[in-house]
Amino acid sequence: DSRHEFARLIADCKAGKVDRIITKSVSRFARNTVTLLSVVRELKTIGVDIYFEEQNIHTLSSDGELMITILASYAQEESRSVSENQKWRIRKNFEEGIPGKAFMLGYRQQGVKYEIVPEEAELVRRIYSDYLGGLGYQGIANQLNEENVPSPAGKTWHPSVIQKILTNYAYTGNMILQKTYRENHMTKQPRINKGELPMYHVENAHEAIIPMETFRAVLAEKERRSAKFQNKTVPKKAYPFSGMMVCGNCGKNYRRKTTKTGIVWICSTFNTAGKAACAAKQIPEETLMITAAEALGLESFSPEVFALRVSSITSSVP
Repeated sequence: DSRHEFARLIADCKAGKVDRIITKSVSRFARNTVTLLSVVRELKTIGVDIYFEEQNIHTLSSDGELMITILASYAQEESRSVSENQKWRIRKNFEEGIPGKAFMLGYRQQGVKYEIVPEEAELVRRIYSDYLGGLGYQGIANQLNEENVPSPAGKTWHPSVIQKILTNYAYTGNMILQKTYRENHMTKQPRINKGELPMYHVENAHEAIIPMETFRAVLAEKERRSAKFQNKTVPKKAYPFSGMMVCGNCGKNYRRKTTKTGIVWICSTFNTAGKAACAAKQIPEETLMITAAEALGLESFSPEVFALRVSSITSSVP
């Protein structure tokens, strides 16, 4: 399913655009015997030949399918063997405290060690300091975006990126290896290691950017904020305009917010990322009710009539 160009090739064959496929070898055409034979037989019924150069086999020949079946089995077993050898090498490295290849803001991997990139390290320290200073994930991301500081991917900062940086144990100079693993050599899907395989704790693996005390303080602050939020959690109330209002500027929903001047409805993008992300204006709830009543020809706002006669509201930015 993930091989989009392969799927396009098969579709072109079915559409009569291709009558012969030339490929290097059996192992390059399909990942397993079942897939290979399924495609070979499907194309054979519509007269499309597949030629494997390395094995010198045509699938439309009389002995083509038999040879393909035998060779595909060998190819699949070879793939499994290569995968197992790679896994053994990686796990052997983990046992010796050698990390796999990875990118981490503040470091560059030189051989088997991580070396500090001074400018990036300062950015990491700033993020930790800002969080302990009271800012949240979104607040830190907003500041960095407003200052045009590039993210690790060179794009916009998001709260999830800030969270990963603040919970990355490797910034203390220590590492936990084999936190994830590949499902198998066929799907190669990554999985979180929940005890299926051993994990390895490596102390003083590289120079620290964040002191252990600071890292622990951030985790404690994270737990404190989480507990505070959970204590304030109350069942959500349904308001007449909930899920009804869409920002005409960015397309996001409006949300209800209590401010010092009263209750307003505000674009969720503007509320979280600020005016730079969306220039929508907040609308007092009373103004919405009066306007809705006038539009519906009512003397006063009626939630029941509003729900019955209005499906959505799109705001416009002046």
